[in-house]
Amino acid sequence: MFNPMYYLFALPALLLGLWAQYRVKSAYAKYQKVRSRAGMMGAQAAQRLLSMNGLDHVTLDTTEGQLSDHYDPRSKRLVLSRGVAGSDSVAALGIVAHEVGHAVQDAQNYAPLKVRGSIVPAVQLGSYLGPILFFAGMFLGGAGGFGDTLSLIGLLRFSGTLVFALVTLPVEFDASNRAVAMLSNSGMISPMEQKNVRAVLNAAALTYVAGTLQAVMTLLYYITRFAGGRD
Repeated sequence: MFNPMYYLFALPALLLGLWAQYRVKSAYAKYQKVRSRAGMMGAQAAQRLLSMNGLDHVTLDTTEGQLSDHYDPRSKRLVLSRGVAGSDSVAALGIVAHEVGHAVQDAQNYAPLKVRGSIVPAVQLGSYLGPILFFAGMFLGGAGGFGDTLSLIGLLRFSGTLVFALVTLPVEFDASNRAVAMLSNSGMISPMEQKNVRAVLNAAALTYVAGTLQAVMTLLYYITRFAGGRD
């Protein structure tokens, strides 16, 4: 069921995604070499920021891999990559504060974060099953028949990925804004360092924008194929 038209829809998101990955790696590499004024290791900064926000119940852990840092709202666990946990760089501070921002969102029942968490199982299933149902229906064909119904179900299933991507944007942008505010209010970064932290976080945010564009363009491709009928 491959159609060359797919490239017209996929290329913009692919190019933006590659540019976003370059920006993230470039910003991280640059500011990982710049020591922060506070001189605190990432793990120490995380513990301090968690305590400042009354989140001492959040478990702090480390993991392998680069830029694998995340917060798990289910286990109330903040996981830092070893490179970030053991670094006193401006980049490390920004990443740590961003993840603490997610922990604060969780503690405050930030609506977009709750919505995102609640739809994860459905999105995971839909992102896998949706395309299968869609193209199976296209193969069966039949105007107004079973094939069209099956394709429509697949299309609706896959549309959950776009909903997830759209909900993710405010979650990530808000966490970054909280990160900069926390670091500034605590005196852990100077005004100049604030610009550097934003450079790292803005580069990371671009990856989520690229992910959203990919979901939009893929869904538009499916809609175009469905409207045009099967080949």
